[in-house]
Amino acid sequence: MALAAGATSMKFAALRQRLRMFRDRWYSGWKKWLIDIALILLLVIAVRAYQQQGAISGQAIPVSGQLIDQSVINWQAYRGKPMLLHFWATWCPVCRLEEDSIQSIAKDYPVLSIASWSDDTLEYMRQQSLDFPTLEDSKGGWAKHYGVKAVPTTFILNANGDIEFVETGFSSEWGLRLRLWWLQI
Repeated sequence: MALAAGATSMKFAALRQRLRMFRDRWYSGWKKWLIDIALILLLVIAVRAYQQQGAISGQAIPVSGQLIDQSVINWQAYRGKPMLLHFWATWCPVCRLEEDSIQSIAKDYPVLSIASWSDDTLEYMRQQSLDFPTLEDSKGGWAKHYGVKAVPTTFILNANGDIEFVETGFSSEWGLRLRLWWLQI
């Protein structure tokens, strides 16, 4: 019995030695960096795919309601030019990183933002000096219609109101602008 246990222990030691040799040969230097970057990229893609799996595609659902500035949304006014439909929340730290980008884009393209699961949006926007068109969706009804699971989520619509791109998480201003520009060509 002791002999069998010793043989098993030697097999595990040999296996460990082979794994170390494999690691030292294939998982070192630039190969290690390449594998690590590939794994991180794969993880980011998987998380984004999960967050976007319920998001709608095709024709966008016409949004209706009263904006926080008391004006009424005219969905038809958004037709004819690519637009950005941006879901965010006042309590979201990533959304805060994007605020200035959305503000800047709203000067050049049609933007409709929906503050989901948020209260006191008007006060928040005043404090942050933001003035892009915003609908307060405190119960998350519009987010549910669009299949939004996380904020920020941005839908980029073409001139006909079809959803062309969906981005969940941080998106750079130039990345959003590039997509909007692409839809104008």
